[in-house]
Amino acid sequence: MSENLLDIKNLTVYYYRDGKPIKAVNDLSFSLGKGETLGLVGETGAGKTTTAKAILKLVPEPQGKYESGEILLDGKDVLKMSKGQLRRMRGHDVAMIFQDPMTSLNPVLTVGEQIAEVVRLHSKVSRAEATKKAQEMLEMVGISGSRYTAYPHEFSGGMKQRVVIAIALACNPRLLIADEPTTALDVTIQAQVLELIKDLKDKFNTSMLLITHDLGIVAEVCDKVAVIYAGEIVESGTAEDIFDRGTHPYTEGLFNCLPRLDSEEGERLNPIKGLAPDPMNLPAGCAFHPRCPYATDACRQSNPKPVEIEPGHFVKCHVRGIGKEDA
Repeated sequence: MSENLLDIKNLTVYYYRDGKPIKAVNDLSFSLGKGETLGLVGETGAGKTTTAKAILKLVPEPQGKYESGEILLDGKDVLKMSKGQLRRMRGHDVAMIFQDPMTSLNPVLTVGEQIAEVVRLHSKVSRAEATKKAQEMLEMVGISGSRYTAYPHEFSGGMKQRVVIAIALACNPRLLIADEPTTALDVTIQAQVLELIKDLKDKFNTSMLLITHDLGIVAEVCDKVAVIYAGEIVESGTAEDIFDRGTHPYTEGLFNCLPRLDSEEGERLNPIKGLAPDPMNLPAGCAFHPRCPYATDACRQSNPKPVEIEPGHFVKCHVRGIGKEDA
């Protein structure tokens, strides 16, 4: 059995509109070890959420289609699972924290009922035992168990996100997918929620896929980082590899967009020029070449293959991808 909990191999997912493909995820590969946290980083529209939904096989069909690839969870291909196997896997083995807690909760059920429902679905326990477990989960995320009977509208945004986390962790999943878990929250609450996720992850030894565009969050939480652009992983490695030795021009551009404490007064940020490509009309060659200051004819003509420039550090770039293969 693989030491990795999750192995995604050459995954391609398209959506179709009027018969034309929207190329959301393109030949994407990465792995996640047991107990590790991987940050999936990229701009809006890069394919991050589609990747997350694909892991749970939640890409809406028939408009969404898994064109090719494998999603191996402990060696078992999620894309080949039966409906019964998928029901057992979702929530029990893999759970997801969605980015907007306001729309993730059922407004007509109490928060306690919603946690207890997940417990009863995946564990053979009585209603009373599920209620007790739900109250314990509320306490674990910093909410009094007495608020079991409260409805979502009685909670603030940060408290709702804590409830969503309690639901996700109720059955001790082996993999937690957190899709922009702090986007809708103010900065102070963001820090509290992130600290809570980290503590609970460590307590249960849960692997985590953290989807975000916030590099500050990645630096604080993640062991490994994968940078995604136009549905492809363009660079991946440890957090240290990416933050200290980020090599792909897109990775470089992301860091140049960040304000620096040591910058001169009045110094302007250096954003990436242009816009992310339309997934219905991706450019030939490397998808980043229209925005890349280092683009060559090779970049316009062919899509580069990932190259290991140092152990575990992969880059997909004609210009910067100089490593073992070229030595």
